[in-house]
Amino acid sequence: MQPVSLYDEILLEVGDGKGIFIECDNRSVPSDETNLVYRAAKAFFEATGINRHLFIKIKKNIPVAAGLGGGSSNAATVLRALNEITSQNISTDNLIKIGAGIGSDVPFFIAGKSSIARGRGELLEPVELPKFWYILVNPGVPLSTQWVYQNLNLTKSNEDINITISKVLAIYRAGRGGNQQVLKGLVINDLEAVAIKKYPEIKEIKDTLINSGAICALMSGSGATAFGIFLDEHEAIRAFELLKREQKTRGWAFFLVQGL
Repeated sequence: MQPVSLYDEILLEVGDGKGIFIECDNRSVPSDETNLVYRAAKAFFEATGINRHLFIKIKKNIPVAAGLGGGSSNAATVLRALNEITSQNISTDNLIKIGAGIGSDVPFFIAGKSSIARGRGELLEPVELPKFWYILVNPGVPLSTQWVYQNLNLTKSNEDINITISKVLAIYRAGRGGNQQVLKGLVINDLEAVAIKKYPEIKEIKDTLINSGAICALMSGSGATAFGIFLDEHEAIRAFELLKREQKTRGWAFFLVQGL
Protein backbone atom coordinates (compact mmCIF):
# COMPACT_ATOMS: atom_id res chain seq x y z
CA MET A 1 0.00 0.00 0.00
CA GLN A 2 1.32 3.43 -0.93
CA PRO A 3 0.07 6.84 0.19
CA VAL A 4 -0.38 9.44 -2.56
CA SER A 5 -0.81 13.21 -2.70
CA LEU A 6 -4.62 13.25 -2.86
CA TYR A 7 -6.38 14.10 0.39
CA ASP A 8 -9.56 15.37 2.00
CA GLU A 9 -9.56 18.35 4.35
CA ILE A 10 -10.83 17.96 7.91
CA LEU A 11 -11.56 20.58 10.57
CA LEU A 12 -12.01 19.50 14.20
CA GLU A 13 -13.43 21.68 16.94
CA VAL A 14 -13.40 20.34 20.52
CA GLY A 15 -15.50 22.14 23.09
CA ASP A 16 -17.47 21.84 26.29
CA GLY A 17 -20.43 19.49 26.39
CA LYS A 18 -20.98 16.12 24.77
CA GLY A 19 -21.78 14.65 21.38
CA ILE A 20 -20.10 14.07 18.01
CA PHE A 21 -21.37 16.08 15.05
CA ILE A 22 -20.30 15.76 11.41
CA GLU A 23 -20.74 18.07 8.44
CA CYS A 24 -19.58 17.19 4.92
CA ASP A 25 -19.78 19.00 1.58
CA ASN A 26 -20.62 15.72 -0.18
CA ARG A 27 -24.20 14.64 0.42
CA SER A 28 -23.43 10.98 -0.23
CA VAL A 29 -21.25 10.90 2.90
CA PRO A 30 -23.29 9.99 6.02
CA SER A 31 -23.20 12.38 8.96
CA ASP A 32 -24.32 9.84 11.56
CA GLU A 33 -22.64 7.05 13.52
CA THR A 34 -22.10 4.99 10.33
CA ASN A 35 -19.40 7.44 9.21
CA LEU A 36 -15.91 6.12 9.95
CA VAL A 37 -14.82 9.45 11.42
CA TYR A 38 -17.68 9.23 13.92
CA ARG A 39 -16.60 5.70 14.84
CA ALA A 40 -12.99 6.88 15.14
CA ALA A 41 -13.89 9.72 17.49
CA LYS A 42 -16.12 7.48 19.57
CA ALA A 43 -13.41 4.80 19.81
CA PHE A 44 -10.85 7.42 20.87
CA PHE A 45 -13.11 8.82 23.57
CA GLU A 46 -13.87 5.33 24.87
CA ALA A 47 -10.18 4.38 24.92
CA THR A 48 -9.16 7.53 26.80
CA GLY A 49 -12.20 8.09 28.99
CA ILE A 50 -12.69 11.54 27.48
CA ASN A 51 -16.22 12.74 26.78
CA ARG A 52 -16.23 16.06 24.91
CA HIS A 53 -18.28 17.96 22.36
CA LEU A 54 -16.70 17.39 18.94
CA PHE A 55 -17.57 19.00 15.62
CA ILE A 56 -15.98 17.50 12.48
CA LYS A 57 -16.17 19.27 9.13
CA ILE A 58 -15.07 17.32 6.05
CA LYS A 59 -14.25 18.72 2.63
CA LYS A 60 -14.13 15.80 0.20
CA ASN A 61 -11.52 15.72 -2.55
CA ILE A 62 -11.18 11.93 -2.70
CA PRO A 63 -14.05 10.23 -4.59
CA VAL A 64 -16.48 8.30 -2.38
CA ALA A 65 -16.61 4.47 -2.53
CA ALA A 66 -13.79 4.57 -5.06
CA GLY A 67 -11.22 2.11 -3.72
CA LEU A 68 -8.90 4.90 -2.57
CA GLY A 69 -9.36 4.64 1.19
CA GLY A 70 -10.93 8.07 1.63
CA GLY A 71 -13.08 7.16 4.61
CA SER A 72 -10.27 5.20 6.25
CA SER A 73 -7.79 8.04 5.82
CA ASN A 74 -10.29 10.44 7.38
CA ALA A 75 -10.78 8.14 10.36
CA ALA A 76 -7.02 7.86 10.82
CA THR A 77 -6.66 11.64 10.64
CA VAL A 78 -9.30 12.12 13.32
CA LEU A 79 -7.52 9.66 15.62
CA ARG A 80 -4.16 11.36 15.14
CA ALA A 81 -5.63 14.85 15.49
CA LEU A 82 -7.58 14.03 18.66
CA ASN A 83 -4.46 12.47 20.15
CA GLU A 84 -2.64 15.75 19.59
CA ILE A 85 -5.47 18.10 20.54
CA THR A 86 -6.20 16.32 23.81
CA SER A 87 -2.50 15.77 24.64
CA GLN A 88 -3.06 12.08 25.35
CA ASN A 89 0.27 11.07 23.76
CA ILE A 90 -0.99 7.64 22.74
CA SER A 91 1.73 5.77 20.87
CA THR A 92 1.39 5.08 17.16
CA ASP A 93 1.18 1.33 17.88
CA ASN A 94 -1.73 1.85 20.25
CA LEU A 95 -3.46 4.22 17.84
CA ILE A 96 -3.14 1.51 15.21
CA LYS A 97 -4.83 -0.95 17.58
CA ILE A 98 -7.73 1.49 17.98
CA GLY A 99 -7.85 2.06 14.22
CA ALA A 100 -7.90 -1.67 13.46
CA GLY A 101 -11.26 -1.89 15.21
CA ILE A 102 -12.68 0.77 12.88
CA GLY A 103 -11.58 -0.47 9.46
CA SER A 104 -8.93 -2.62 7.79
CA ASP A 105 -7.22 0.29 6.03
CA VAL A 106 -7.18 2.70 8.99
CA PRO A 107 -3.90 1.39 10.50
CA PHE A 108 -2.08 2.05 7.21
CA PHE A 109 -3.14 5.69 7.19
CA ILE A 110 -2.15 6.11 10.83
CA ALA A 111 1.34 4.81 10.02
CA GLY A 112 1.43 6.97 6.88
CA LYS A 113 4.18 5.03 5.12
CA SER A 114 4.38 2.67 2.15
CA SER A 115 3.84 -0.75 3.67
CA ILE A 116 3.04 -4.38 3.14
CA ALA A 117 -0.20 -4.98 5.07
CA ARG A 118 -0.99 -8.39 6.50
CA GLY A 119 -3.68 -9.85 8.73
CA ARG A 120 -6.71 -7.60 8.42
CA GLY A 121 -4.45 -4.65 7.63
CA GLU A 122 -3.20 -4.07 11.16
CA LEU A 123 0.15 -5.82 10.62
CA LEU A 124 2.28 -3.33 8.71
CA GLU A 125 5.80 -3.73 7.39
CA PRO A 126 7.30 -0.47 6.03
CA VAL A 127 8.88 -0.70 2.58
CA GLU A 128 10.52 1.77 0.23
CA LEU A 129 8.83 2.31 -3.14
CA PRO A 130 9.80 4.62 -6.01
CA LYS A 131 8.10 8.03 -6.15
CA PHE A 132 5.98 7.08 -9.13
CA TRP A 133 3.55 9.54 -10.66
CA TYR A 134 -0.02 8.31 -11.05
CA ILE A 135 -3.07 9.37 -13.00
CA LEU A 136 -6.19 8.27 -11.13
CA VAL A 137 -9.42 7.97 -13.09
CA ASN A 138 -12.76 7.47 -11.37
CA PRO A 139 -15.74 6.60 -13.60
CA GLY A 140 -18.24 8.10 -11.16
CA VAL A 141 -19.85 4.81 -10.13
CA PRO A 142 -19.74 3.77 -6.45
CA LEU A 143 -18.52 0.23 -5.85
CA SER A 144 -19.16 -1.44 -2.50
CA THR A 145 -16.13 -3.19 -1.04
CA GLN A 146 -18.48 -5.67 0.63
CA TRP A 147 -20.12 -6.53 -2.70
CA VAL A 148 -16.77 -7.08 -4.41
CA TYR A 149 -15.53 -9.45 -1.72
CA GLN A 150 -18.83 -11.32 -1.61
CA ASN A 151 -18.52 -12.00 -5.33
CA LEU A 152 -14.87 -13.06 -5.20
CA ASN A 153 -13.87 -16.70 -4.85
CA LEU A 154 -10.18 -16.82 -4.01
CA THR A 155 -10.14 -20.61 -4.10
CA LYS A 156 -10.66 -20.53 -7.87
CA SER A 157 -7.24 -18.98 -8.41
CA ASN A 158 -4.03 -20.96 -8.37
CA GLU A 159 -1.89 -17.84 -8.68
CA ASP A 160 0.30 -16.55 -5.90
CA ILE A 161 -1.74 -13.88 -4.11
CA ASN A 162 0.94 -13.08 -1.55
CA ILE A 163 2.98 -9.90 -1.84
CA THR A 164 6.51 -10.63 -0.68
CA ILE A 165 9.47 -8.41 0.09
CA SER A 166 11.18 -9.76 -3.03
CA LYS A 167 8.30 -8.50 -5.17
CA VAL A 168 8.41 -5.08 -3.54
CA LEU A 169 12.15 -4.90 -4.15
CA ALA A 170 11.55 -5.85 -7.77
CA ILE A 171 9.00 -3.04 -8.10
CA TYR A 172 11.48 -0.61 -6.56
CA ARG A 173 14.30 -1.68 -8.86
CA ALA A 174 12.03 -1.64 -11.89
CA GLY A 175 10.97 1.89 -11.07
CA ARG A 176 14.50 3.09 -10.44
CA GLY A 177 15.89 1.44 -13.54
CA GLY A 178 12.94 1.99 -15.82
CA ASN A 179 12.44 -1.74 -16.40
CA GLN A 180 8.88 -1.51 -17.59
CA GLN A 181 8.39 -5.19 -18.48
CA VAL A 182 9.28 -6.24 -14.94
CA LEU A 183 6.89 -3.68 -13.49
CA LYS A 184 4.01 -4.81 -15.72
CA GLY A 185 4.35 -8.38 -14.52
CA LEU A 186 4.20 -7.38 -10.86
CA VAL A 187 1.07 -5.22 -10.96
CA ILE A 188 -1.88 -7.44 -10.07
CA ASN A 189 -5.26 -6.91 -8.38
CA ASP A 190 -7.31 -10.05 -7.70
CA LEU A 191 -10.47 -7.96 -7.16
CA GLU A 192 -10.34 -6.42 -10.62
CA ALA A 193 -12.09 -9.16 -12.61
CA VAL A 194 -15.11 -9.10 -10.29
CA ALA A 195 -15.43 -5.31 -10.50
CA ILE A 196 -15.04 -5.20 -14.29
CA LYS A 197 -17.94 -7.65 -14.72
CA LYS A 198 -20.20 -5.11 -13.05
CA TYR A 199 -18.59 -2.00 -14.52
CA PRO A 200 -16.85 -2.74 -17.87
CA GLU A 201 -15.78 0.92 -18.05
CA ILE A 202 -13.01 0.10 -15.57
CA LYS A 203 -11.25 -1.89 -18.29
CA GLU A 204 -11.94 0.91 -20.75
CA ILE A 205 -10.25 3.35 -18.37
CA LYS A 206 -7.24 1.03 -18.02
CA ASP A 207 -6.90 0.78 -21.80
CA THR A 208 -7.20 4.56 -22.11
CA LEU A 209 -4.41 5.06 -19.57
CA ILE A 210 -2.12 2.62 -21.37
CA ASN A 211 -2.83 4.33 -24.70
CA SER A 212 -1.93 7.64 -23.06
CA GLY A 213 1.55 6.45 -22.13
CA ALA A 214 1.17 4.76 -18.75
CA ILE A 215 3.62 1.91 -18.15
CA CYS A 216 0.77 -0.15 -16.77
CA ALA A 217 -2.69 0.40 -15.31
CA LEU A 218 -4.61 -1.27 -12.52
CA MET A 219 -7.78 -0.91 -10.49
CA SER A 220 -7.17 0.57 -7.04
CA GLY A 221 -8.34 -1.53 -4.09
CA SER A 222 -11.91 -2.72 -4.59
CA GLY A 223 -12.58 -0.11 -7.28
CA ALA A 224 -13.92 1.53 -9.22
CA THR A 225 -10.96 3.94 -9.58
CA ALA A 226 -8.13 2.83 -11.85
CA PHE A 227 -4.63 4.27 -12.00
CA GLY A 228 -1.84 4.48 -14.54
CA ILE A 229 1.83 4.48 -13.50
CA PHE A 230 4.31 6.99 -14.92
CA LEU A 231 8.03 7.17 -14.15
CA ASP A 232 8.41 10.72 -15.44
CA GLU A 233 6.59 13.77 -14.08
CA HIS A 234 6.48 15.58 -17.43
CA GLU A 235 5.03 12.53 -19.18
CA ALA A 236 2.40 12.23 -16.48
CA ILE A 237 1.43 15.92 -16.76
CA ARG A 238 1.24 15.71 -20.57
CA ALA A 239 -0.98 12.61 -20.44
CA PHE A 240 -3.13 14.12 -17.69
CA GLU A 241 -3.89 17.29 -19.64
CA LEU A 242 -4.57 15.30 -22.81
CA LEU A 243 -6.90 12.87 -21.08
CA LYS A 244 -8.90 15.64 -19.43
CA ARG A 245 -9.49 17.29 -22.81
CA GLU A 246 -10.32 14.08 -24.64
CA GLN A 247 -12.54 12.53 -22.00
CA LYS A 248 -14.27 15.60 -20.54
CA THR A 249 -17.68 14.49 -21.85
CA ARG A 250 -17.43 11.04 -20.23
CA GLY A 251 -18.07 12.21 -16.68
CA TRP A 252 -14.82 10.64 -15.49
CA ALA A 253 -12.86 12.36 -12.71
CA PHE A 254 -9.09 12.73 -13.18
CA PHE A 255 -6.40 13.23 -10.55
CA LEU A 256 -2.65 13.64 -11.00
CA VAL A 257 -0.80 12.50 -7.89
CA GLN A 258 2.61 11.37 -6.72
CA GLY A 259 3.51 8.53 -4.39
CA LEU A 260 4.65 9.78 -1.00
